[in-house]
Amino acid sequence: MQKQLVLLASAFTYRAQAFEAAARKLGIPVVRGEDVPPPMLDKANVRLPIDYRDVPRSAALIEAYAQEHPVGAIVGLDDSGTLIAAAACERLGLPHNAPEAALAARDKHIMRRKFAQAGVPSPRFRHFTFSDDPEIIADEVSYPCVIKPTVLSGSRGVMRVDHPLEFLHRWLQLKRIVENEGCDEFLVEDYVPGVEVALEGLLHDGALHPLALFDKPDPLDGPYFEETIYVTPSRLPAGVQEEIVRTAQQAAAALGLRQGPVHAELRVHQGQPVMIEMAARSIGGKCSKALRFEAGASLEELILRQAFGLPPAESGLPAASGVMMIPIPESGILAGVEGLEAAMNVPLIEEVEITAPLHRPILALPEGNSYLGFIFARGEAPEAVENALRKAHARLEIEILPQLALHL
Repeated sequence: MQKQLVLLASAFTYRAQAFEAAARKLGIPVVRGEDVPPPMLDKANVRLPIDYRDVPRSAALIEAYAQEHPVGAIVGLDDSGTLIAAAACERLGLPHNAPEAALAARDKHIMRRKFAQAGVPSPRFRHFTFSDDPEIIADEVSYPCVIKPTVLSGSRGVMRVDHPLEFLHRWLQLKRIVENEGCDEFLVEDYVPGVEVALEGLLHDGALHPLALFDKPDPLDGPYFEETIYVTPSRLPAGVQEEIVRTAQQAAAALGLRQGPVHAELRVHQGQPVMIEMAARSIGGKCSKALRFEAGASLEELILRQAFGLPPAESGLPAASGVMMIPIPESGILAGVEGLEAAMNVPLIEEVEITAPLHRPILALPEGNSYLGFIFARGEAPEAVENALRKAHARLEIEILPQLALHL
């Protein structure tokens, strides 16, 4: 019987579809680990019901499934999925990251401690809980700083603070954001100036193989850190790019990551990379569509080839490419988006997609954790790709109504 791919994500969206498409291309059968509330686990009408709130139980459920259905690889698509994948792979003897390493890549406090212990260039930090007195903290920390939750992703809850009075305001904001997330901890880190980049790579027996280095040409100075444009290849000097890869390799070793995809975020200040975060998964959302490797291979195909021990595909990028994660300018009700055809008519633009549902509430940062949609471009040079993304975005007309308009 052919071995299956198990996909794990707390919510199945485009990422699962992209992996399923890559698996079909490679002839690999797929099963989704569906998130099922604990009372329904024994009655759920799905092939592989999983309780994402309980990592050991989820790993045991996958192990039981694998006794009747051979499993060749388990891939976590989000941060919750990576924890379960690591625990389940350990039970099944599949190539994997240690559960402790997966947790270190999930929990920002553990990550910061391990970076500091290993000498990885990273921001100085202090760890607090919401039971600590915010006024005392505000007087003790240095400014400018960044306050962030120890969990959550997509820049949600991450805020720059420039003085003590502002700290108290941001502390209240963060407390509201995490109150339903089961998180009572946060970090206060030194603010690191400079440009930001994202590195996409694959680890094999601990060695990092970089696949793409994205520039983020929009300044990320705060007060919130909403990512917008990613463009590859990077335009940074070759020597700086080499240092970025070395720093990411050092970070992966510090966390104990050895196998599979990683997505790293770094700042470059005065030519020196500073590690911000590293996730034990590939890039999120629909951004992977910006990467099209030699012979048309997708990022998901490269990941699955490694996971199943198949011959690797060529990992060169034949052209410059980029994506704009269309930012949400303000919270409210999305009433409409005009100018899609005009945006598509910009040279080099390949796709414009609005993913936020119309007539529904949308949240801007720091509370929000999604985008209005995505714009994709491809061309001969990164400068041309960036310009195309900006021109296409400028042609969109986004109408957002105040939330109270929903009740009128």
